Amino acid sequence: MSKRRVAVALSGGVDSAVAAFLLQEQGCDVFGICMQVSEHGRAAIAAARQVAGHLGIELQVVDFMAAFDQQILADFCRAYARGETPNPCVNCNRYIKFGALAARARELGADFFATGHYAGTERAPDHKRFLLRRGADRQKDQSYFLCRLVQEQLATACFPLADLTKERVRRIAAQHGLPVAERGASQDICFIPDNDYARFLLQRKPKAAATGPIKDTSGRVIGTHRGLIYYTIGQRRGIGIAAAEPLYVIAIDLQDNALVVGPQPECLRRELIAAELNWIAIDELQEPCRVLATIRYSHEPAPATVVPLEGCRVRVRFDDAQSAIAPGQSVVFYDKDFSYVLGGGIIREAAG
Repeated sequence: MSKRRVAVALSGGVDSAVAAFLLQEQGCDVFGICMQVSEHGRAAIAAARQVAGHLGIELQVVDFMAAFDQQILADFCRAYARGETPNPCVNCNRYIKFGALAARARELGADFFATGHYAGTERAPDHKRFLLRRGADRQKDQSYFLCRLVQEQLATACFPLADLTKERVRRIAAQHGLPVAERGASQDICFIPDNDYARFLLQRKPKAAATGPIKDTSGRVIGTHRGLIYYTIGQRRGIGIAAAEPLYVIAIDLQDNALVVGPQPECLRRELIAAELNWIAIDELQEPCRVLATIRYSHEPAPATVVPLEGCRVRVRFDDAQSAIAPGQSVVFYDKDFSYVLGGGIIREAAG
Protein backbone atom coordinates (compact mmCIF):
# COMPACT_ATOMS: atom_id res chain seq x y z
CA MET A 1 0.00 0.00 0.00
CA SER A 2 1.40 3.42 -0.96
CA LYS A 3 2.08 6.02 1.70
CA ARG A 4 -0.42 8.80 2.27
CA ARG A 5 1.04 11.85 0.52
CA VAL A 6 0.52 15.01 2.56
CA ALA A 7 1.37 18.61 1.72
CA VAL A 8 2.11 20.73 4.77
CA ALA A 9 1.65 24.48 4.51
CA LEU A 10 4.96 25.60 6.04
CA SER A 11 4.64 29.15 7.33
CA GLY A 12 8.09 29.42 8.88
CA GLY A 13 6.69 29.04 12.39
CA VAL A 14 6.95 26.33 15.00
CA ASP A 15 3.37 25.07 14.61
CA SER A 16 3.56 24.11 10.94
CA ALA A 17 7.08 22.72 11.46
CA VAL A 18 5.89 20.38 14.19
CA ALA A 19 2.86 19.43 12.07
CA ALA A 20 5.23 18.32 9.30
CA PHE A 21 7.45 16.44 11.77
CA LEU A 22 4.52 14.55 13.31
CA LEU A 23 3.18 13.48 9.92
CA GLN A 24 6.63 12.31 8.94
CA GLU A 25 6.81 10.30 12.18
CA GLN A 26 3.48 8.68 11.27
CA GLY A 27 5.03 7.39 8.05
CA CYS A 28 3.38 9.82 5.63
CA ASP A 29 5.04 10.95 2.42
CA VAL A 30 5.41 14.60 3.42
CA PHE A 31 6.38 17.63 1.38
CA GLY A 32 6.21 21.31 2.22
CA ILE A 33 4.40 24.01 0.34
CA CYS A 34 4.82 27.68 1.16
CA MET A 35 3.06 30.72 -0.26
CA GLN A 36 4.43 34.20 -0.66
CA VAL A 37 1.62 36.72 -0.38
CA SER A 38 3.59 39.94 0.19
CA GLU A 39 7.08 41.37 0.10
CA HIS A 40 7.17 41.00 3.89
CA GLY A 41 7.15 37.21 3.70
CA ARG A 42 10.78 36.59 2.81
CA ALA A 43 11.88 35.81 6.38
CA ALA A 44 9.07 33.30 6.78
CA ILE A 45 10.02 31.58 3.52
CA ALA A 46 13.66 31.41 4.63
CA ALA A 47 12.55 29.80 7.89
CA ALA A 48 10.35 27.33 5.98
CA ARG A 49 13.37 26.35 3.88
CA GLN A 50 15.32 25.67 7.08
CA VAL A 51 12.55 23.43 8.37
CA ALA A 52 12.28 21.53 5.09
CA GLY A 53 16.05 21.05 5.02
CA HIS A 54 16.11 19.79 8.60
CA LEU A 55 13.33 17.27 7.90
CA GLY A 56 14.76 16.29 4.54
CA ILE A 57 11.58 17.06 2.63
CA GLU A 58 10.89 18.92 -0.59
CA LEU A 59 9.59 22.48 -0.38
CA GLN A 60 7.53 24.17 -3.07
CA VAL A 61 7.32 27.97 -2.86
CA VAL A 62 4.33 29.48 -4.65
CA ASP A 63 3.97 33.15 -5.55
CA PHE A 64 0.39 34.14 -4.71
CA MET A 65 1.00 37.87 -4.37
CA ALA A 66 -1.28 38.82 -7.27
CA ALA A 67 -4.14 36.56 -6.17
CA PHE A 68 -3.77 37.68 -2.54
CA ASP A 69 -3.83 41.32 -3.59
CA GLN A 70 -6.97 40.88 -5.68
CA GLN A 71 -8.94 38.67 -3.30
CA ILE A 72 -7.79 39.58 0.20
CA LEU A 73 -6.10 42.99 0.23
CA ALA A 74 -8.65 44.63 -2.05
CA ASP A 75 -11.52 43.30 0.07
CA PHE A 76 -9.71 44.40 3.25
CA CYS A 77 -9.45 47.97 1.94
CA ARG A 78 -13.03 48.04 0.66
CA ALA A 79 -14.32 46.89 4.05
CA TYR A 80 -12.46 49.65 5.89
CA ALA A 81 -13.78 52.15 3.34
CA ARG A 82 -17.29 50.99 4.32
CA GLY A 83 -16.53 51.67 7.98
CA GLU A 84 -16.19 47.97 8.77
CA THR A 85 -13.56 46.01 10.71
CA PRO A 86 -12.64 43.02 8.51
CA ASN A 87 -10.80 39.86 9.51
CA PRO A 88 -8.68 38.98 6.46
CA CYS A 89 -7.41 35.68 7.95
CA VAL A 90 -10.90 34.15 7.72
CA ASN A 91 -11.18 34.83 3.98
CA CYS A 92 -7.54 33.96 3.35
CA ASN A 93 -8.06 30.51 4.84
CA ARG A 94 -11.01 29.80 2.58
CA TYR A 95 -9.86 31.32 -0.69
CA ILE A 96 -6.07 31.30 -0.56
CA LYS A 97 -4.62 28.78 1.93
CA PHE A 98 -7.28 26.05 1.75
CA GLY A 99 -8.31 27.24 -1.71
CA ALA A 100 -5.57 28.11 -4.18
CA LEU A 101 -2.68 26.67 -2.14
CA ALA A 102 -4.46 23.39 -1.41
CA ALA A 103 -5.36 23.13 -5.10
CA ARG A 104 -1.70 23.53 -6.04
CA ALA A 105 -0.82 20.85 -3.49
CA ARG A 106 -3.26 18.46 -5.16
CA GLU A 107 -1.64 19.19 -8.53
CA LEU A 108 1.63 18.08 -6.92
CA GLY A 109 0.08 14.78 -5.90
CA ALA A 110 -1.06 15.51 -2.34
CA ASP A 111 -3.87 13.39 -0.90
CA PHE A 112 -4.25 15.66 2.11
CA PHE A 113 -3.43 19.27 2.97
CA ALA A 114 -2.08 19.91 6.47
CA THR A 115 -1.53 23.08 8.48
CA GLY A 116 -0.41 23.96 12.00
CA HIS A 117 -3.83 25.23 13.11
CA TYR A 118 -5.05 24.32 16.58
CA ALA A 119 -8.32 22.75 15.44
CA GLY A 120 -9.55 19.34 14.30
CA THR A 121 -11.84 17.59 11.84
CA GLU A 122 -13.86 14.40 12.11
CA ARG A 123 -16.68 12.63 10.34
CA ALA A 124 -20.20 13.20 11.60
CA PRO A 125 -21.80 10.12 13.22
CA ASP A 126 -23.92 9.56 10.08
CA HIS A 127 -20.77 9.94 7.90
CA LYS A 128 -22.57 12.48 5.73
CA ARG A 129 -20.51 15.51 6.73
CA PHE A 130 -17.13 16.56 8.01
CA LEU A 131 -17.19 18.46 11.29
CA LEU A 132 -14.83 21.16 12.53
CA ARG A 133 -13.97 20.97 16.21
CA ARG A 134 -12.04 23.20 18.56
CA GLY A 135 -8.41 22.48 19.36
CA ALA A 136 -7.53 20.78 22.65
CA ASP A 137 -5.55 23.86 23.66
CA ARG A 138 -8.50 26.13 24.40
CA GLN A 139 -6.24 29.17 24.75
CA LYS A 140 -4.82 28.67 21.24
CA ASP A 141 -7.90 27.23 19.50
CA GLN A 142 -8.14 28.60 15.94
CA SER A 143 -11.43 27.10 14.78
CA TYR A 144 -12.80 30.67 14.59
CA PHE A 145 -10.50 31.42 11.66
CA LEU A 146 -11.60 28.26 9.82
CA CYS A 147 -15.35 28.93 9.99
CA ARG A 148 -15.66 29.53 6.24
CA LEU A 149 -14.15 26.24 5.10
CA VAL A 150 -16.56 24.18 3.01
CA GLN A 151 -17.07 20.42 3.03
CA GLU A 152 -14.73 19.78 0.10
CA GLN A 153 -11.94 21.59 1.94
CA LEU A 154 -12.57 19.88 5.27
CA ALA A 155 -12.59 16.47 3.57
CA THR A 156 -8.86 16.68 2.79
CA ALA A 157 -7.77 18.99 5.63
CA CYS A 158 -5.36 17.59 8.19
CA PHE A 159 -4.62 19.23 11.56
CA PRO A 160 -1.85 17.30 13.37
CA LEU A 161 -1.90 19.72 16.34
CA ALA A 162 -5.60 19.22 17.10
CA ASP A 163 -4.95 17.40 20.37
CA LEU A 164 -1.78 19.19 21.47
CA THR A 165 -1.11 22.25 23.56
CA LYS A 166 1.21 25.01 22.43
CA GLU A 167 3.55 24.13 25.29
CA ARG A 168 3.74 20.52 24.07
CA VAL A 169 4.40 21.69 20.50
CA ARG A 170 7.31 23.83 21.71
CA ARG A 171 8.74 20.87 23.60
CA ILE A 172 8.51 18.60 20.57
CA ALA A 173 10.28 21.20 18.44
CA ALA A 174 13.07 21.62 20.99
CA GLN A 175 13.51 17.89 21.60
CA HIS A 176 13.96 17.21 17.91
CA GLY A 177 16.09 20.23 17.11
CA LEU A 178 13.69 21.96 14.76
CA PRO A 179 15.34 25.25 13.71
CA VAL A 180 12.22 27.31 14.51
CA ALA A 181 11.73 25.89 18.03
CA GLU A 182 12.21 29.32 19.62
CA ARG A 183 10.76 31.44 16.83
CA GLY A 184 8.23 33.93 18.13
CA ALA A 185 4.58 33.99 17.20
CA SER A 186 3.67 35.58 13.90
CA GLN A 187 2.14 39.06 13.79
CA ASP A 188 -1.63 39.51 13.73
CA ILE A 189 -1.80 40.35 10.02
CA CYS A 190 0.93 38.86 7.84
CA PHE A 191 0.87 41.66 5.24
CA ILE A 192 1.12 44.42 7.89
CA PRO A 193 4.24 43.46 9.85
CA ASP A 194 4.05 46.45 12.21
CA ASN A 195 0.26 46.11 12.67
CA ASP A 196 -0.19 49.74 11.58
CA TYR A 197 -3.45 49.29 9.67
CA ALA A 198 -3.97 52.98 9.03
CA ARG A 199 -0.56 53.46 7.43
CA PHE A 200 -1.16 50.45 5.18
CA LEU A 201 -4.58 51.75 4.12
CA LEU A 202 -3.27 55.23 3.44
CA GLN A 203 -0.60 53.81 1.13
CA ARG A 204 -3.37 52.27 -0.98
CA LYS A 205 -6.02 54.98 -0.48
CA PRO A 206 -4.30 58.32 0.27
CA LYS A 207 -7.61 60.19 0.59
CA ALA A 208 -8.98 57.85 3.26
CA ALA A 209 -7.89 60.02 6.20
CA ALA A 210 -10.23 62.97 5.78
CA THR A 211 -10.85 64.63 9.15
CA GLY A 212 -14.38 65.13 10.43
CA PRO A 213 -16.55 65.70 13.51
CA ILE A 214 -16.68 63.57 16.63
CA LYS A 215 -20.23 63.47 17.96
CA ASP A 216 -21.85 62.09 21.08
CA THR A 217 -24.93 59.90 20.71
CA SER A 218 -27.22 62.93 20.94
CA GLY A 219 -25.57 64.40 17.83
CA ARG A 220 -23.60 67.11 19.61
CA VAL A 221 -20.17 67.81 18.08
CA ILE A 222 -17.49 67.42 20.74
CA GLY A 223 -14.29 67.22 18.73
CA THR A 224 -12.55 66.36 15.45
CA HIS A 225 -11.32 62.95 14.37
CA ARG A 226 -8.15 62.23 12.33
CA GLY A 227 -9.91 60.11 9.71
CA LEU A 228 -12.36 57.24 10.14
CA ILE A 229 -9.77 54.61 9.16
CA TYR A 230 -8.06 55.17 12.51
CA TYR A 231 -11.05 53.90 14.51
CA THR A 232 -13.01 50.71 15.12
CA ILE A 233 -16.21 49.95 17.01
CA GLY A 234 -15.53 49.61 20.74
CA GLN A 235 -12.19 51.45 20.59
CA ARG A 236 -11.31 53.44 23.70
CA ARG A 237 -7.73 54.66 23.28
CA GLY A 238 -6.73 57.34 20.79
CA ILE A 239 -10.06 59.18 20.55
CA GLY A 240 -8.51 62.35 21.96
CA ILE A 241 -11.50 63.69 23.88
CA ALA A 242 -11.24 64.62 27.56
CA ALA A 243 -14.41 63.55 29.38
CA ALA A 244 -15.67 62.78 32.87
CA GLU A 245 -15.86 59.07 31.97
CA PRO A 246 -14.06 57.00 29.32
CA LEU A 247 -15.46 57.32 25.82
CA TYR A 248 -15.73 54.49 23.28
CA VAL A 249 -16.40 54.40 19.55
CA ILE A 250 -20.11 53.60 19.22
CA ALA A 251 -20.59 54.03 15.47
CA ILE A 252 -18.84 55.12 12.28
CA ASP A 253 -21.07 57.43 10.23
CA LEU A 254 -19.76 57.36 6.68
CA GLN A 255 -22.47 59.61 5.27
CA ASP A 256 -21.44 62.53 7.51
CA ASN A 257 -17.81 61.39 7.91
CA ALA A 258 -18.51 61.44 11.65
CA LEU A 259 -17.28 59.40 14.56
CA VAL A 260 -19.94 58.69 17.20
CA VAL A 261 -18.66 58.11 20.73
CA GLY A 262 -20.16 57.50 24.14
CA PRO A 263 -19.71 55.73 27.50
CA GLN A 264 -19.20 51.96 27.54
CA PRO A 265 -22.87 51.00 28.16
CA GLU A 266 -23.74 52.59 24.83
CA CYS A 267 -21.54 50.01 23.09
CA LEU A 268 -23.92 47.23 24.13
CA ARG A 269 -26.19 45.58 21.56
CA ARG A 270 -28.56 42.62 21.79
CA GLU A 271 -28.77 41.66 18.11
CA LEU A 272 -26.84 41.49 14.88
CA ILE A 273 -27.55 40.65 11.26
CA ALA A 274 -25.06 38.38 9.49
CA ALA A 275 -24.70 37.44 5.83
CA GLU A 276 -22.33 35.41 3.64
CA LEU A 277 -23.12 32.38 5.77
CA ASN A 278 -21.25 29.10 5.70
CA TRP A 279 -22.75 26.13 7.50
CA ILE A 280 -20.50 23.22 8.47
CA ALA A 281 -22.50 20.96 10.78
CA ILE A 282 -25.74 21.37 8.79
CA ASP A 283 -26.77 21.95 5.19
CA GLU A 284 -28.64 25.14 6.00
CA LEU A 285 -30.53 26.77 8.82
CA GLN A 286 -34.27 26.25 8.44
CA GLU A 287 -35.55 27.18 11.89
CA PRO A 288 -34.31 29.10 14.95
CA CYS A 289 -31.35 27.45 16.63
CA ARG A 290 -29.70 27.89 20.02
CA VAL A 291 -25.94 28.43 19.82
CA LEU A 292 -22.92 29.85 21.55
CA ALA A 293 -21.78 32.76 19.39
CA THR A 294 -18.46 34.59 19.21
CA ILE A 295 -18.30 38.00 17.54
CA ARG A 296 -14.50 38.19 17.31
CA TYR A 297 -11.59 35.85 17.95
CA SER A 298 -11.00 36.86 21.58
CA HIS A 299 -14.70 37.11 22.46
CA GLU A 300 -16.12 34.95 25.25
CA PRO A 301 -18.84 32.76 23.68
CA ALA A 302 -22.33 34.03 24.44
CA PRO A 303 -25.65 32.14 24.40
CA ALA A 304 -27.84 33.28 21.51
CA THR A 305 -30.62 32.28 19.16
CA VAL A 306 -29.93 32.32 15.42
CA VAL A 307 -33.01 33.02 13.30
CA PRO A 308 -32.98 32.50 9.50
CA LEU A 309 -33.95 35.49 7.34
CA GLU A 310 -34.56 35.99 3.63
CA GLY A 311 -31.60 36.62 1.38
CA CYS A 312 -29.27 34.06 3.00
CA ARG A 313 -29.00 36.12 6.18
CA VAL A 314 -29.60 35.43 9.87
CA ARG A 315 -30.57 37.46 12.91
CA VAL A 316 -28.58 36.63 16.03
CA ARG A 317 -30.35 37.45 19.30
CA PHE A 318 -28.10 37.31 22.35
CA ASP A 319 -29.48 36.44 25.77
CA ASP A 320 -27.38 39.28 27.18
CA ALA A 321 -26.23 42.43 25.41
CA GLN A 322 -22.73 42.21 23.91
CA SER A 323 -20.14 44.96 23.69
CA ALA A 324 -18.63 46.29 20.47
CA ILE A 325 -20.38 44.25 17.77
CA ALA A 326 -18.40 45.40 14.74
CA PRO A 327 -19.67 45.08 11.15
CA GLY A 328 -17.13 43.28 8.98
CA GLN A 329 -16.02 40.88 11.71
CA SER A 330 -16.98 37.21 11.59
CA VAL A 331 -19.60 35.78 13.92
CA VAL A 332 -19.03 32.08 14.53
CA PHE A 333 -21.66 29.70 15.90
CA TYR A 334 -20.72 26.80 18.19
CA ASP A 335 -22.73 23.99 19.73
CA LYS A 336 -23.96 24.20 23.34
CA ASP A 337 -20.80 22.50 24.64
CA PHE A 338 -18.54 24.95 22.80
CA SER A 339 -16.84 22.01 21.06
CA TYR A 340 -17.89 22.11 17.39
CA VAL A 341 -18.33 24.89 14.83
CA LEU A 342 -21.86 24.92 13.46
CA GLY A 343 -21.13 27.67 10.97
CA GLY A 344 -20.42 31.35 10.65
CA GLY A 345 -21.01 34.53 8.71
CA ILE A 346 -20.00 38.16 8.32
CA ILE A 347 -21.58 40.74 10.63
CA ARG A 348 -23.40 43.36 8.58
CA GLU A 349 -25.12 45.42 11.28
CA ALA A 350 -25.79 45.53 15.00
CA ALA A 351 -29.10 46.46 16.62
CA GLY A 352 -30.93 46.64 19.90
